[in-house]
Amino acid sequence: MCGIVGYIGRREATPILIQGLKRLEYRGYDSFGLATVGSAVEVYKKNGRISDGEAGAAHLAGSTGIGHTRWATHGEPNDLNAHPHTDCLGRIAVVHNGVIENYGELKRQLEERGHTFRSETDTEVIAHLIEEHYDGDLLAAVNATLPLLRGSYAVLVIAENTQRIVAARDASPLVLGVGDAEVFAASDMTPLLEYTERVIFLEDGDVADLTPGGCYTIYHDGQTVERPIELINWCVEDTRKGGFAHYMLKEIYEQPQSFYETIRAGIDDHVREMIREADEITLVACGTSYHTALIFKYLAEPLCGIPVRVEVGSEFKYFTPPLHGLVIAVSQSGETADTIAALKMAKARNCPTLAITNMQGSTVTRVADETFLMRAGPEIGVAATKSYTAQLAALMQIVNLRCEGAFDDALSHAHLAIGDVLLQDIHEAVALCAKAEHVFFVGRGPFYPVSMEGALKMKEISYVHAEGYAAGELKHGPFALLTEETPVVAICTPGPTYGVMASNIKEMKARRAPVIALGVAGDTELAEIVDIFIPIPNTHYLVQVLTASVVLQLLAYHTACALQRDVDKPRNLAKSVTVE
Repeated sequence: MCGIVGYIGRREATPILIQGLKRLEYRGYDSFGLATVGSAVEVYKKNGRISDGEAGAAHLAGSTGIGHTRWATHGEPNDLNAHPHTDCLGRIAVVHNGVIENYGELKRQLEERGHTFRSETDTEVIAHLIEEHYDGDLLAAVNATLPLLRGSYAVLVIAENTQRIVAARDASPLVLGVGDAEVFAASDMTPLLEYTERVIFLEDGDVADLTPGGCYTIYHDGQTVERPIELINWCVEDTRKGGFAHYMLKEIYEQPQSFYETIRAGIDDHVREMIREADEITLVACGTSYHTALIFKYLAEPLCGIPVRVEVGSEFKYFTPPLHGLVIAVSQSGETADTIAALKMAKARNCPTLAITNMQGSTVTRVADETFLMRAGPEIGVAATKSYTAQLAALMQIVNLRCEGAFDDALSHAHLAIGDVLLQDIHEAVALCAKAEHVFFVGRGPFYPVSMEGALKMKEISYVHAEGYAAGELKHGPFALLTEETPVVAICTPGPTYGVMASNIKEMKARRAPVIALGVAGDTELAEIVDIFIPIPNTHYLVQVLTASVVLQLLAYHTACALQRDVDKPRNLAKSVTVE
Protein backbone atom coordinates (compact mmCIF):
# COMPACT_ATOMS: atom_id res chain seq x y z
CA MET A 1 0.00 0.00 0.00
CA CYS A 2 1.65 3.38 0.70
CA GLY A 3 3.42 5.38 -1.98
CA ILE A 4 7.03 6.57 -1.94
CA VAL A 5 8.84 8.96 -4.22
CA GLY A 6 12.39 10.30 -4.47
CA TYR A 7 14.23 12.87 -6.55
CA ILE A 8 17.86 13.84 -7.06
CA GLY A 9 18.86 16.24 -9.80
CA ARG A 10 19.12 19.82 -10.98
CA ARG A 11 15.79 21.17 -9.75
CA GLU A 12 14.23 21.92 -6.40
CA ALA A 13 13.03 18.62 -5.04
CA THR A 14 9.98 19.69 -3.02
CA PRO A 15 7.58 20.60 -5.88
CA ILE A 16 8.47 17.39 -7.69
CA LEU A 17 7.94 15.31 -4.54
CA ILE A 18 4.59 16.97 -3.79
CA GLN A 19 3.35 16.37 -7.32
CA GLY A 20 4.61 12.79 -7.22
CA LEU A 21 2.83 12.11 -3.94
CA LYS A 22 -0.41 13.46 -5.36
CA ARG A 23 -0.05 10.98 -8.23
CA LEU A 24 0.51 8.19 -5.69
CA GLU A 25 -2.21 9.17 -3.25
CA TYR A 26 -4.45 6.34 -4.45
CA ARG A 27 -1.99 4.02 -2.68
CA GLY A 28 -2.86 5.60 0.68
CA TYR A 29 -3.93 8.96 2.05
CA ASP A 30 -3.86 8.69 5.84
CA SER A 31 -0.87 11.04 6.08
CA PHE A 32 2.06 12.34 4.06
CA GLY A 33 5.56 13.67 4.51
CA LEU A 34 8.76 14.84 2.83
CA ALA A 35 12.42 15.16 3.67
CA THR A 36 15.12 17.06 1.81
CA VAL A 37 18.82 17.29 2.44
CA GLY A 38 21.32 20.11 2.29
CA SER A 39 23.81 20.42 5.09
CA ALA A 40 21.05 18.95 7.28
CA VAL A 41 18.00 16.77 6.80
CA GLU A 42 14.76 18.76 6.94
CA VAL A 43 11.47 16.95 7.49
CA TYR A 44 7.85 17.96 7.15
CA LYS A 45 5.05 15.50 7.76
CA LYS A 46 1.39 15.75 8.59
CA ASN A 47 -1.69 13.68 9.23
CA GLY A 48 -4.35 13.94 6.52
CA ARG A 49 -4.26 14.50 2.80
CA ILE A 50 -1.62 16.27 0.79
CA SER A 51 -3.96 18.94 -0.57
CA ASP A 52 -4.79 19.98 2.99
CA GLY A 53 -1.21 20.39 4.17
CA GLU A 54 1.20 20.77 1.27
CA ALA A 55 1.76 24.49 1.97
CA GLY A 56 3.59 23.55 5.15
CA ALA A 57 6.34 21.88 3.12
CA ALA A 58 7.21 24.99 1.11
CA HIS A 59 10.24 25.78 3.30
CA LEU A 60 12.01 22.52 2.46
CA ALA A 61 14.99 23.33 0.26
CA GLY A 62 17.40 21.23 -1.73
CA SER A 63 17.65 19.19 -4.91
CA THR A 64 17.64 15.81 -3.14
CA GLY A 65 14.58 14.52 -1.32
CA ILE A 66 12.15 11.73 -0.54
CA GLY A 67 8.41 11.62 0.17
CA HIS A 68 5.69 9.28 1.37
CA THR A 69 1.90 8.99 1.36
CA ARG A 70 0.64 6.53 3.94
CA TRP A 71 -1.89 3.75 4.27
CA ALA A 72 -1.58 2.86 7.93
CA THR A 73 -0.48 -0.65 8.92
CA HIS A 74 1.39 -0.18 12.23
CA GLY A 75 0.21 2.75 14.29
CA GLU A 76 -2.85 4.95 13.84
CA PRO A 77 -2.84 7.84 11.37
CA ASN A 78 -1.32 10.90 13.05
CA ASP A 79 1.59 13.32 12.65
CA LEU A 80 4.07 11.21 14.62
CA ASN A 81 3.39 8.04 12.64
CA ALA A 82 3.64 9.80 9.29
CA HIS A 83 6.80 9.17 7.24
CA PRO A 84 9.66 10.05 6.81
CA HIS A 85 11.10 8.58 9.99
CA THR A 86 14.47 9.62 11.34
CA ASP A 87 17.17 8.29 13.62
CA CYS A 88 17.86 9.59 17.12
CA LEU A 89 19.87 12.56 15.92
CA GLY A 90 17.76 13.44 12.89
CA ARG A 91 20.67 12.81 10.53
CA ILE A 92 19.02 10.04 8.53
CA ALA A 93 15.51 9.95 7.00
CA VAL A 94 13.68 6.91 5.66
CA VAL A 95 10.44 6.31 3.76
CA HIS A 96 9.13 2.79 3.44
CA ASN A 97 6.38 0.80 1.75
CA GLY A 98 5.88 -2.69 3.15
CA VAL A 99 5.81 -4.45 6.50
CA ILE A 100 8.78 -5.29 8.72
CA GLU A 101 7.56 -8.47 10.38
CA ASN A 102 10.28 -8.61 13.05
CA TYR A 103 10.08 -4.94 13.98
CA GLY A 104 8.93 -5.72 17.55
CA GLU A 105 12.06 -7.74 18.28
CA LEU A 106 14.29 -5.18 16.54
CA LYS A 107 12.69 -2.30 18.43
CA ARG A 108 13.27 -3.98 21.82
CA GLN A 109 16.91 -4.59 20.96
CA LEU A 110 17.40 -1.01 19.79
CA GLU A 111 15.75 0.44 22.91
CA GLU A 112 18.00 -1.72 25.08
CA ARG A 113 20.93 -0.13 23.26
CA GLY A 114 19.66 3.37 24.07
CA HIS A 115 17.62 4.33 21.01
CA THR A 116 14.54 6.49 21.51
CA PHE A 117 11.48 5.91 19.35
CA ARG A 118 8.98 8.63 18.49
CA SER A 119 6.39 6.60 16.58
CA GLU A 120 4.45 3.33 16.68
CA THR A 121 5.49 2.32 13.16
CA ASP A 122 7.56 -0.61 12.01
CA THR A 123 9.47 1.69 9.66
CA GLU A 124 11.27 3.64 12.36
CA VAL A 125 13.44 0.63 13.24
CA ILE A 126 15.06 0.96 9.79
CA ALA A 127 16.25 4.50 10.53
CA HIS A 128 17.76 3.47 13.87
CA LEU A 129 19.46 0.40 12.43
CA ILE A 130 21.02 2.50 9.68
CA GLU A 131 22.15 4.95 12.37
CA GLU A 132 24.08 2.19 14.12
CA HIS A 133 25.99 1.37 10.94
CA TYR A 134 26.43 4.89 9.58
CA ASP A 135 29.92 6.39 9.55
CA GLY A 136 29.49 8.68 6.55
CA ASP A 137 28.95 5.92 3.97
CA LEU A 138 25.17 5.73 3.52
CA LEU A 139 25.26 2.91 0.98
CA ALA A 140 27.32 0.71 3.31
CA ALA A 141 25.01 1.47 6.25
CA VAL A 142 21.91 0.51 4.27
CA ASN A 143 23.58 -2.66 3.00
CA ALA A 144 24.43 -3.62 6.57
CA THR A 145 20.85 -3.02 7.71
CA LEU A 146 18.82 -4.82 5.05
CA PRO A 147 19.79 -8.39 6.06
CA LEU A 148 18.40 -7.67 9.54
CA LEU A 149 14.91 -6.99 8.18
CA ARG A 150 12.31 -9.72 7.78
CA GLY A 151 9.27 -8.90 5.71
CA SER A 152 8.71 -6.65 2.71
CA TYR A 153 10.11 -3.27 1.86
CA ALA A 154 10.69 -0.61 -0.71
CA VAL A 155 12.81 2.05 0.99
CA LEU A 156 14.40 5.37 0.13
CA VAL A 157 17.07 6.77 2.47
CA ILE A 158 18.86 10.12 2.70
CA ALA A 159 21.43 11.45 5.20
CA GLU A 160 22.85 14.84 6.15
CA ASN A 161 25.81 16.22 4.20
CA THR A 162 25.27 13.51 1.56
CA GLN A 163 23.82 14.23 -1.87
CA ARG A 164 22.56 10.76 -2.61
CA ILE A 165 19.52 8.55 -2.23
CA VAL A 166 19.87 4.87 -1.47
CA ALA A 167 16.92 2.84 -2.74
CA ALA A 168 16.20 -0.82 -2.05
CA ARG A 169 13.35 -3.27 -2.59
CA ASP A 170 12.29 -6.72 -1.53
CA ALA A 171 8.70 -7.88 -2.19
CA SER A 172 7.46 -4.30 -2.62
CA PRO A 173 7.53 -2.40 -5.93
CA LEU A 174 10.09 0.29 -6.76
CA VAL A 175 10.76 1.96 -10.11
CA LEU A 176 13.55 4.32 -11.17
CA GLY A 177 12.96 7.07 -13.70
CA VAL A 178 15.96 8.23 -15.75
CA GLY A 179 15.79 11.86 -16.83
CA ASP A 180 18.13 14.60 -18.06
CA ALA A 181 20.78 14.85 -15.33
CA GLU A 182 18.22 13.67 -12.77
CA VAL A 183 16.92 10.41 -11.35
CA PHE A 184 13.53 9.66 -9.85
CA ALA A 185 12.30 6.79 -7.71
CA ALA A 186 8.70 5.83 -7.05
CA SER A 187 6.36 3.00 -6.08
CA ASP A 188 4.99 2.90 -9.62
CA MET A 189 5.21 4.74 -12.90
CA THR A 190 2.51 7.38 -12.42
CA PRO A 191 4.71 10.06 -10.72
CA LEU A 192 7.33 9.71 -13.46
CA LEU A 193 5.16 10.40 -16.48
CA GLU A 194 5.60 14.20 -16.41
CA TYR A 195 9.37 13.95 -16.40
CA THR A 196 10.55 10.90 -18.32
CA GLU A 197 9.42 7.92 -20.34
CA ARG A 198 12.55 5.91 -19.43
CA VAL A 199 12.18 3.62 -16.43
CA ILE A 200 14.02 0.81 -14.67
CA PHE A 201 12.06 -1.78 -12.74
CA LEU A 202 14.16 -2.89 -9.78
CA GLU A 203 14.20 -6.56 -8.85
CA ASP A 204 13.82 -8.06 -5.38
CA GLY A 205 17.14 -7.74 -3.58
CA ASP A 206 18.31 -4.76 -5.65
CA VAL A 207 19.97 -1.76 -3.98
CA ALA A 208 20.36 1.41 -6.06
CA ASP A 209 22.74 4.27 -5.29
CA LEU A 210 21.39 7.50 -6.84
CA THR A 211 23.78 10.44 -7.10
CA PRO A 212 23.82 13.92 -8.72
CA GLY A 213 24.02 14.37 -12.48
CA GLY A 214 21.52 11.62 -13.25
CA CYS A 215 23.93 8.90 -12.10
CA TYR A 216 22.86 5.60 -10.61
CA THR A 217 24.46 2.27 -9.78
CA ILE A 218 22.43 -0.85 -9.07
CA TYR A 219 23.75 -3.65 -6.86
CA HIS A 220 22.51 -7.17 -6.23
CA ASP A 221 24.19 -9.41 -3.68
CA GLY A 222 26.96 -6.82 -3.46
CA GLN A 223 27.72 -6.92 -7.18
CA THR A 224 26.90 -4.23 -9.73
CA VAL A 225 24.20 -5.30 -12.16
CA GLU A 226 22.59 -3.85 -15.26
CA ARG A 227 18.82 -3.52 -15.38
CA PRO A 228 17.24 -2.65 -18.73
CA ILE A 229 15.78 0.78 -19.37
CA GLU A 230 12.21 0.38 -20.62
CA LEU A 231 9.94 2.91 -22.27
CA ILE A 232 6.62 3.71 -20.59
CA ASN A 233 3.64 3.29 -22.89
CA TRP A 234 1.48 5.71 -20.87
CA CYS A 235 1.35 9.50 -21.05
CA VAL A 236 0.77 12.10 -18.36
CA GLU A 237 -2.61 13.12 -19.84
CA ASP A 238 -3.87 9.67 -18.88
CA THR A 239 -3.45 10.61 -15.21
CA ARG A 240 -5.54 13.81 -15.31
CA LYS A 241 -9.27 14.16 -14.73
CA GLY A 242 -9.88 15.79 -18.10
CA GLY A 243 -12.89 17.83 -16.94
CA PHE A 244 -14.67 15.00 -15.10
CA ALA A 245 -15.80 15.49 -11.52
CA HIS A 246 -13.93 12.39 -10.37
CA TYR A 247 -11.30 10.04 -11.70
CA MET A 248 -13.75 7.18 -11.24
CA LEU A 249 -16.29 8.75 -13.59
CA LYS A 250 -13.57 9.48 -16.15
CA GLU A 251 -12.41 5.88 -15.95
CA ILE A 252 -15.96 4.55 -16.29
CA TYR A 253 -16.29 6.56 -19.49
CA GLU A 254 -12.91 5.32 -20.75
CA GLN A 255 -14.11 1.71 -20.73
CA PRO A 256 -15.21 1.47 -24.36
CA GLN A 257 -11.70 2.50 -25.41
CA SER A 258 -9.79 0.39 -22.88
CA PHE A 259 -11.88 -2.69 -23.73
CA TYR A 260 -11.37 -2.11 -27.45
CA GLU A 261 -7.62 -1.57 -27.06
CA THR A 262 -7.23 -4.77 -25.03
CA ILE A 263 -9.18 -6.74 -27.65
CA ARG A 264 -7.24 -5.14 -30.50
CA ALA A 265 -3.88 -5.98 -28.93
CA GLY A 266 -4.86 -9.64 -28.98
CA ILE A 267 -2.92 -12.56 -27.54
CA ASP A 268 0.71 -13.17 -28.45
CA ASP A 269 1.83 -16.53 -29.82
CA HIS A 270 3.50 -17.81 -26.63
CA VAL A 271 0.39 -17.14 -24.56
CA ARG A 272 -1.80 -18.69 -27.26
CA GLU A 273 0.20 -21.88 -27.14
CA MET A 274 0.04 -21.98 -23.35
CA ILE A 275 -3.75 -21.54 -23.37
CA ARG A 276 -4.33 -24.12 -26.09
CA GLU A 277 -2.26 -26.73 -24.27
CA ALA A 278 -4.00 -26.27 -20.90
CA ASP A 279 -6.27 -29.13 -19.83
CA GLU A 280 -7.19 -27.41 -16.57
CA ILE A 281 -7.01 -23.77 -15.44
CA THR A 282 -6.66 -22.34 -11.94
CA LEU A 283 -7.11 -18.59 -11.46
CA VAL A 284 -5.82 -16.78 -8.37
CA ALA A 285 -7.01 -13.27 -7.61
CA CYS A 286 -8.28 -10.86 -4.95
CA GLY A 287 -11.11 -8.31 -4.77
CA THR A 288 -12.47 -7.16 -8.10
CA SER A 289 -10.00 -9.40 -9.93
CA TYR A 290 -11.51 -12.36 -8.09
CA HIS A 291 -14.91 -11.47 -9.50
CA THR A 292 -13.58 -11.36 -13.07
CA ALA A 293 -12.00 -14.76 -12.47
CA LEU A 294 -15.37 -16.15 -11.32
CA ILE A 295 -17.04 -14.75 -14.44
CA PHE A 296 -14.40 -16.54 -16.51
CA LYS A 297 -15.25 -19.81 -14.78
CA TYR A 298 -18.96 -19.42 -15.61
CA LEU A 299 -18.06 -18.74 -19.24
CA ALA A 300 -15.17 -21.13 -19.85
CA GLU A 301 -16.53 -24.32 -18.32
CA PRO A 302 -19.77 -24.58 -20.35
CA LEU A 303 -18.44 -22.95 -23.52
CA CYS A 304 -14.98 -24.53 -23.67
CA GLY A 305 -15.48 -27.69 -21.64
CA ILE A 306 -12.35 -27.00 -19.59
CA PRO A 307 -12.27 -27.39 -15.79
CA VAL A 308 -11.67 -24.05 -14.06
CA ARG A 309 -10.89 -23.47 -10.41
CA VAL A 310 -10.90 -19.97 -8.86
CA GLU A 311 -8.99 -19.31 -5.65
CA VAL A 312 -8.86 -16.27 -3.37
CA GLY A 313 -5.24 -15.16 -3.26
CA SER A 314 -5.24 -14.39 0.46
CA GLU A 315 -6.41 -17.94 1.26
CA PHE A 316 -4.31 -19.79 -1.29
CA LYS A 317 -1.04 -19.49 0.64
CA TYR A 318 -2.48 -21.21 3.69
CA PHE A 319 -4.87 -23.70 2.08
CA THR A 320 -3.18 -24.61 -1.17
CA PRO A 321 -5.25 -26.99 -3.28
CA PRO A 322 -3.75 -29.66 -5.54
CA LEU A 323 -2.47 -27.88 -8.63
CA HIS A 324 -2.62 -29.18 -12.17
CA GLY A 325 -2.44 -27.37 -15.46
CA LEU A 326 -2.23 -23.65 -16.16
CA VAL A 327 -2.27 -21.18 -13.25
CA ILE A 328 -3.35 -17.62 -14.08
CA ALA A 329 -2.70 -14.73 -11.70
CA VAL A 330 -5.11 -11.83 -12.24
CA SER A 331 -3.99 -8.52 -10.72
CA GLN A 332 -4.67 -4.98 -11.90
CA SER A 333 -1.56 -3.58 -10.23
CA GLY A 334 0.61 -6.63 -10.67
CA GLU A 335 1.77 -6.05 -7.10
CA THR A 336 -0.96 -7.72 -5.01
CA ALA A 337 1.06 -9.48 -2.33
CA ASP A 338 -1.27 -12.46 -1.87
CA THR A 339 -1.55 -13.09 -5.60
CA ILE A 340 2.22 -12.92 -6.07
CA ALA A 341 2.75 -15.41 -3.24
CA ALA A 342 0.25 -17.80 -4.85
CA LEU A 343 1.96 -17.42 -8.21
CA LYS A 344 5.33 -18.31 -6.71
CA MET A 345 3.82 -21.40 -5.08
CA ALA A 346 2.39 -22.49 -8.41
CA LYS A 347 5.79 -22.12 -10.06
CA ALA A 348 7.36 -24.15 -7.27
CA ARG A 349 4.96 -26.95 -8.23
CA ASN A 350 6.12 -26.71 -11.86
CA CYS A 351 2.81 -25.40 -13.17
CA PRO A 352 2.90 -23.15 -16.23
CA THR A 353 1.95 -19.63 -15.11
CA LEU A 354 0.35 -16.64 -16.80
CA ALA A 355 -0.09 -13.11 -15.43
CA ILE A 356 -2.96 -10.86 -16.50
CA THR A 357 -2.16 -7.33 -15.39
CA ASN A 358 -2.40 -3.67 -16.34
CA MET A 359 1.06 -2.70 -15.11
CA GLN A 360 4.05 -3.01 -17.38
CA GLY A 361 7.10 -4.25 -15.47
CA SER A 362 5.15 -5.18 -12.32
CA THR A 363 6.22 -8.05 -10.10
CA VAL A 364 3.74 -10.57 -11.53
CA THR A 365 5.16 -10.00 -15.00
CA ARG A 366 8.59 -11.04 -13.77
CA VAL A 367 7.38 -14.02 -11.75
CA ALA A 368 5.01 -15.54 -14.32
CA ASP A 369 6.20 -17.51 -17.33
CA GLU A 370 4.12 -15.33 -19.66
CA THR A 371 2.15 -12.10 -19.42
CA PHE A 372 -1.12 -10.93 -20.96
CA LEU A 373 -0.91 -7.15 -20.64
CA MET A 374 -4.19 -5.25 -20.47
CA ARG A 375 -4.47 -1.91 -22.23
CA ALA A 376 -6.51 0.03 -19.69
CA GLY A 377 -3.94 2.77 -19.03
CA PRO A 378 -3.51 4.39 -15.60
CA GLU A 379 -6.41 3.90 -13.21
CA ILE A 380 -6.31 6.48 -10.43
CA GLY A 381 -9.67 5.97 -8.73
CA VAL A 382 -9.37 3.45 -5.90
CA ALA A 383 -12.48 1.55 -7.04
CA ALA A 384 -11.61 -0.55 -10.09
CA THR A 385 -13.69 0.16 -13.18
CA LYS A 386 -11.85 0.16 -16.47
CA SER A 387 -9.30 -2.34 -15.19
CA TYR A 388 -12.25 -4.68 -14.44
CA THR A 389 -13.61 -4.55 -17.97
CA ALA A 390 -10.08 -4.78 -19.41
CA GLN A 391 -9.56 -7.95 -17.35
CA LEU A 392 -12.79 -9.28 -18.80
CA ALA A 393 -11.51 -8.37 -22.28
CA ALA A 394 -8.41 -10.49 -21.62
CA LEU A 395 -10.31 -13.40 -20.06
CA MET A 396 -13.02 -13.40 -22.75
CA GLN A 397 -10.30 -13.59 -25.38
CA ILE A 398 -9.03 -16.74 -23.68
CA VAL A 399 -12.56 -18.19 -23.88
CA ASN A 400 -12.79 -17.15 -27.51
CA LEU A 401 -9.43 -18.74 -28.32
CA ARG A 402 -10.50 -22.05 -26.77
CA CYS A 403 -13.75 -21.80 -28.78
CA GLU A 404 -11.88 -21.28 -32.08
CA GLY A 405 -12.94 -17.66 -32.53
CA ALA A 406 -16.67 -18.26 -32.10
CA PHE A 407 -17.10 -14.89 -30.38
CA ASP A 408 -14.92 -12.74 -32.64
CA ASP A 409 -17.80 -10.58 -33.80
CA ALA A 410 -19.35 -10.14 -30.36
CA LEU A 411 -16.06 -9.08 -28.77
CA SER A 412 -15.00 -6.80 -31.61
CA HIS A 413 -18.22 -4.76 -31.26
CA ALA A 414 -18.66 -4.96 -27.48
CA HIS A 415 -17.16 -1.51 -26.93
CA LEU A 416 -20.09 0.02 -28.81
CA ALA A 417 -22.60 -1.54 -26.42
CA ILE A 418 -20.53 -0.36 -23.43
CA GLY A 419 -20.71 3.16 -24.85
CA ASP A 420 -24.49 2.91 -25.19
CA VAL A 421 -25.13 2.14 -21.51
CA LEU A 422 -23.00 5.07 -20.38
CA LEU A 423 -25.95 7.24 -21.41
CA GLN A 424 -28.53 5.22 -19.46
CA ASP A 425 -30.87 7.15 -17.13
CA ILE A 426 -30.62 5.54 -13.68
CA HIS A 427 -31.68 8.45 -11.46
CA GLU A 428 -34.67 6.59 -9.96
CA ALA A 429 -32.47 3.65 -8.97
CA VAL A 430 -29.89 6.02 -7.49
CA ALA A 431 -32.54 7.77 -5.39
CA LEU A 432 -33.77 4.42 -4.04
CA CYS A 433 -30.27 3.17 -3.15
CA ALA A 434 -29.19 6.47 -1.62
CA LYS A 435 -31.87 6.25 1.06
CA ALA A 436 -31.29 2.56 1.83
CA GLU A 437 -29.15 1.08 4.59
CA HIS A 438 -28.83 -2.26 2.81
CA VAL A 439 -28.94 -3.30 -0.86
CA PHE A 440 -28.91 -6.80 -2.30
CA PHE A 441 -27.52 -7.59 -5.75
CA VAL A 442 -28.57 -10.87 -7.33
CA GLY A 443 -27.98 -12.77 -10.54
CA ARG A 444 -27.48 -16.25 -11.94
CA GLY A 445 -24.70 -17.81 -13.96
CA PRO A 446 -22.02 -15.25 -14.89
CA PHE A 447 -24.32 -12.53 -13.56
CA TYR A 448 -23.85 -13.88 -10.04
CA PRO A 449 -20.22 -12.66 -9.83
CA VAL A 450 -21.33 -9.52 -11.71
CA SER A 451 -23.71 -8.98 -8.79
CA MET A 452 -20.91 -9.55 -6.32
CA GLU A 453 -18.86 -6.88 -8.09
CA GLY A 454 -21.84 -4.49 -8.10
CA ALA A 455 -22.22 -4.97 -4.35
CA LEU A 456 -18.50 -4.40 -3.81
CA LYS A 457 -18.63 -1.13 -5.73
CA MET A 458 -21.61 0.04 -3.70
CA LYS A 459 -19.90 -0.82 -0.42
CA GLU A 460 -16.50 0.62 -1.12
CA ILE A 461 -17.48 4.06 -2.40
CA SER A 462 -20.96 4.80 -0.97
CA TYR A 463 -20.55 2.98 2.38
CA VAL A 464 -24.04 1.52 1.91
CA HIS A 465 -24.02 -2.09 3.06
CA ALA A 466 -24.50 -4.35 0.05
CA GLU A 467 -24.24 -8.07 -0.66
CA GLY A 468 -24.09 -9.99 -3.91
CA TYR A 469 -25.89 -13.35 -4.06
CA ALA A 470 -26.79 -16.09 -6.45
CA ALA A 471 -30.50 -15.32 -6.73
CA GLY A 472 -31.67 -18.73 -5.63
CA GLU A 473 -29.66 -18.48 -2.41
CA LEU A 474 -31.74 -15.66 -0.97
CA LYS A 475 -34.27 -18.22 0.21
CA HIS A 476 -31.53 -19.90 2.26
CA GLY A 477 -31.37 -17.17 4.86
CA PRO A 478 -31.10 -13.63 3.41
CA PHE A 479 -34.85 -13.48 2.72
CA ALA A 480 -35.16 -12.71 6.42
CA LEU A 481 -33.56 -9.32 5.74
CA LEU A 482 -35.92 -8.24 2.94
CA THR A 483 -38.18 -5.32 3.77
CA GLU A 484 -39.77 -2.47 1.88
CA GLU A 485 -36.65 -0.44 2.78
CA THR A 486 -34.24 -3.03 1.31
CA PRO A 487 -33.82 -2.65 -2.46
CA VAL A 488 -32.76 -5.61 -4.56
CA VAL A 489 -30.83 -5.07 -7.79
CA ALA A 490 -31.53 -8.06 -10.02
CA ILE A 491 -29.93 -8.93 -13.36
CA CYS A 492 -32.39 -10.86 -15.53
CA THR A 493 -31.48 -11.39 -19.17
CA PRO A 494 -32.64 -13.95 -21.78
CA GLY A 495 -31.20 -17.42 -21.36
CA PRO A 496 -31.76 -20.73 -19.56
CA THR A 497 -32.27 -19.06 -16.15
CA TYR A 498 -34.62 -16.28 -17.29
CA GLY A 499 -37.79 -18.02 -16.09
CA VAL A 500 -36.46 -19.00 -12.69
CA MET A 501 -34.89 -15.56 -12.25
CA ALA A 502 -38.23 -13.91 -12.97
CA SER A 503 -39.80 -16.25 -10.40
CA ASN A 504 -37.13 -15.22 -7.85
CA ILE A 505 -37.99 -11.57 -8.47
CA LYS A 506 -41.69 -12.23 -7.84
CA GLU A 507 -40.73 -13.93 -4.55
CA MET A 508 -38.80 -10.82 -3.53
CA LYS A 509 -41.73 -8.61 -4.47
CA ALA A 510 -44.03 -10.81 -2.36
CA ARG A 511 -41.81 -9.81 0.60
CA ARG A 512 -42.37 -6.14 -0.33
CA ALA A 513 -38.75 -5.56 -1.35
CA PRO A 514 -38.41 -2.90 -4.07
CA VAL A 515 -36.70 -4.42 -7.12
CA ILE A 516 -34.43 -2.66 -9.59
CA ALA A 517 -34.00 -4.94 -12.60
CA LEU A 518 -31.43 -4.89 -15.38
CA GLY A 519 -32.80 -6.61 -18.45
CA VAL A 520 -32.56 -6.36 -22.21
CA ALA A 521 -34.25 -3.48 -24.00
CA GLY A 522 -37.83 -4.33 -24.99
CA ASP A 523 -38.45 -6.87 -22.20
CA THR A 524 -41.92 -5.63 -21.24
CA GLU A 525 -42.67 -8.74 -19.20
CA LEU A 526 -39.78 -8.02 -16.80
CA ALA A 527 -40.53 -4.30 -16.73
CA GLU A 528 -44.07 -4.98 -15.54
CA ILE A 529 -43.10 -6.99 -12.45
CA VAL A 530 -40.35 -4.73 -11.04
CA ASP A 531 -40.30 -1.25 -9.55
CA ILE A 532 -37.51 0.16 -11.71
CA PHE A 533 -36.41 -1.30 -15.04
CA ILE A 534 -33.01 -0.43 -16.52
CA PRO A 535 -32.57 -1.66 -20.09
CA ILE A 536 -29.26 -2.84 -21.51
CA PRO A 537 -28.63 -3.62 -25.21
CA ASN A 538 -30.01 -6.95 -26.43
CA THR A 539 -26.65 -8.33 -27.49
CA HIS A 540 -24.67 -11.54 -27.06
CA TYR A 541 -24.68 -12.54 -23.40
CA LEU A 542 -20.89 -12.10 -23.13
CA VAL A 543 -21.48 -8.46 -23.97
CA GLN A 544 -24.40 -8.30 -21.52
CA VAL A 545 -21.95 -9.24 -18.76
CA LEU A 546 -20.01 -6.10 -19.65
CA THR A 547 -22.92 -3.72 -20.04
CA ALA A 548 -24.61 -4.88 -16.83
CA SER A 549 -21.33 -4.38 -14.98
CA VAL A 550 -20.98 -0.81 -16.26
CA VAL A 551 -24.55 0.05 -15.19
CA LEU A 552 -23.77 -1.21 -11.69
CA GLN A 553 -20.61 0.92 -11.61
CA LEU A 554 -22.68 3.98 -12.50
CA LEU A 555 -25.27 3.08 -9.87
CA ALA A 556 -22.59 2.90 -7.18
CA TYR A 557 -20.91 6.09 -8.39
CA HIS A 558 -24.03 8.24 -8.48
CA THR A 559 -25.26 6.83 -5.16
CA ALA A 560 -21.93 7.79 -3.58
CA CYS A 561 -22.19 11.28 -5.07
CA ALA A 562 -25.75 11.63 -3.77
CA LEU A 563 -24.44 10.75 -0.30
CA GLN A 564 -21.51 13.19 -0.73
CA ARG A 565 -18.82 10.53 -0.35
CA ASP A 566 -15.21 11.00 -1.38
CA VAL A 567 -15.54 8.80 -4.46
CA ASP A 568 -11.91 8.61 -5.54
CA LYS A 569 -10.53 8.12 -2.04
CA PRO A 570 -12.95 5.99 -0.03
CA ARG A 571 -12.18 5.68 3.65
CA ASN A 572 -9.74 3.02 4.86
CA LEU A 573 -8.91 1.80 1.35
CA ALA A 574 -5.96 1.93 -1.03
CA LYS A 575 -5.75 0.82 -4.61
CA SER A 576 -2.74 -1.43 -4.53
CA VAL A 577 -2.61 -4.02 -1.73
CA THR A 578 1.08 -4.75 -1.45
CA VAL A 579 1.01 -6.12 2.10
CA GLU A 580 -0.56 -9.31 3.39
